[in-house]
Amino acid sequence: MRVDANEFFRQAAVRICGSLDVETAMRDCLEYIKDYIPAQAMDMRIFVPGADVLKSVASVSLDGFADHDGLIPILPEGRETPLTLWENMEEVIIINRPGEDHQVRASLHLMGIKDQFDFSILAMRLDLQGRRIGNLGVRTRGTDRYLPEHAKLLRLLREPFAIAMANAIKHQEVVRLKDLLDDDNRFLRTEMRELAGADIVGSDFGLREVMAQIRQVAPLESPVLLLGETGVGKEVLANAIHEFSPRRNGPLIKVNCGAIPDSLIDSELFGHEKGAFTGAASRKRGRFERADGGTIFLDEIGELPPQAQIRLLHVCQRHEIERVGGSEPVPVNIRIIAATHRDLKRMVASGAFREDLWFRLNIFPVSIPPLRERKEDIPALVHHFMESKARELKMRARPVLPPGALDRLAGYGWPGNVRELENTVERAMIRSRDGVLVFETPRPEDAVSGANPDLPDEGRFLSLDEADARHIRKAMALSRGRVNGRGGAAELLGLHPNTLRKRMSRLGIPFGRKAPYPKLWTGKHETR
Repeated sequence: MRVDANEFFRQAAVRICGSLDVETAMRDCLEYIKDYIPAQAMDMRIFVPGADVLKSVASVSLDGFADHDGLIPILPEGRETPLTLWENMEEVIIINRPGEDHQVRASLHLMGIKDQFDFSILAMRLDLQGRRIGNLGVRTRGTDRYLPEHAKLLRLLREPFAIAMANAIKHQEVVRLKDLLDDDNRFLRTEMRELAGADIVGSDFGLREVMAQIRQVAPLESPVLLLGETGVGKEVLANAIHEFSPRRNGPLIKVNCGAIPDSLIDSELFGHEKGAFTGAASRKRGRFERADGGTIFLDEIGELPPQAQIRLLHVCQRHEIERVGGSEPVPVNIRIIAATHRDLKRMVASGAFREDLWFRLNIFPVSIPPLRERKEDIPALVHHFMESKARELKMRARPVLPPGALDRLAGYGWPGNVRELENTVERAMIRSRDGVLVFETPRPEDAVSGANPDLPDEGRFLSLDEADARHIRKAMALSRGRVNGRGGAAELLGLHPNTLRKRMSRLGIPFGRKAPYPKLWTGKHETR
């Protein structure tokens, strides 16, 4: 039968490239070429160095013809190694009587095929851009089935089959990496769920009522507003809400609203289109898009600028966003957890926070008590931090508490709350001597008295700015005037250093060289 080579190539290539699934494409091609080339099975294989075997990438068969999809060993021959045999393979090899070919017969014996030699093989090497990537095998029932003209026709399809095989190998690698990522994510989610239940120290004591509220609201879709001073553990409780919710398998995206410059906050939260502004070289997904199907935690929600508040209100109302520079709305399926240490109600009254957004977020407020109001949690927190910090610091043995240490810690005001206690324990472990913790002795002026900590000595109720200024001064005193770094005032207060400096400037609190705090000597220069 005379075959139009161009038409044969065009029809076969269309089928090879007609599906993203390589086995579907191979089956379609096999159905077509069997009218021109005897073919009832087809496979693609790669060589595995070291193991000296051919491994199947994809295989198909028709009419129930046996499909040899296992590993095919390549045996050395004379001075030729399996690798050189593979690399020096001819373009197309015809094997009409496999039972009489010593190399093929020995390989089939190793595969457990000893007497079933009634088939013919047509094997073609596949190269792409000068690099050997694999081979294509075509088989059919019966011996002496292949002629030179069949090999010539199959040779026409070398390039389309090579491209299809390269794509199949890349796809399998992507699937493998995706499976590894999914497995890692499952492991991390399991750990997070365990941490959400185990690391909320005080859930049976000082935080008992808070945890009851968390368990009540977590299974729902309602927004949650976490209220409490800096350092009380709002992020830990946000983790718990997410892990106790039906969205636990989705992402939990955390945003510190006070740490993002006003000029970038729209792009960070809602994303931007390519060319939306100078430097926008490509489209970028914002935090809300990344949280789709899960939860977004907006920490320090009171720091959002007015324009971002308007866009957040739009998200709450319509469950969609618009990227900066975009014109089409992007739907998002998210749950919002917001947190702040500020008095949002007073901010609404002063016009600093939108009233309609406040009503949207204040559906289920959860107030977290400061550490000074739940002193019964201090022993458990101290022991918890000793365990975790010992692992972080790679200590062979956990230091012990000196007598009276817990009493002294319980007598301190803890303006930085749990975060300050954590830093105090870490400093004590670093300074430990002979296996005993060394705590800095709390100063008398910082000890808890019976007076309301929010009232000055004369009993007048503090304004919000006065309370902020007093709290910041305490943090600066604890850090000895240092804003940045571990143990700095910004870390104690849970703020970005630039945000803290901006707030201190507004409140008239000196920092840097103007600050009246004792300077830290680093051995080279004084530092703030």
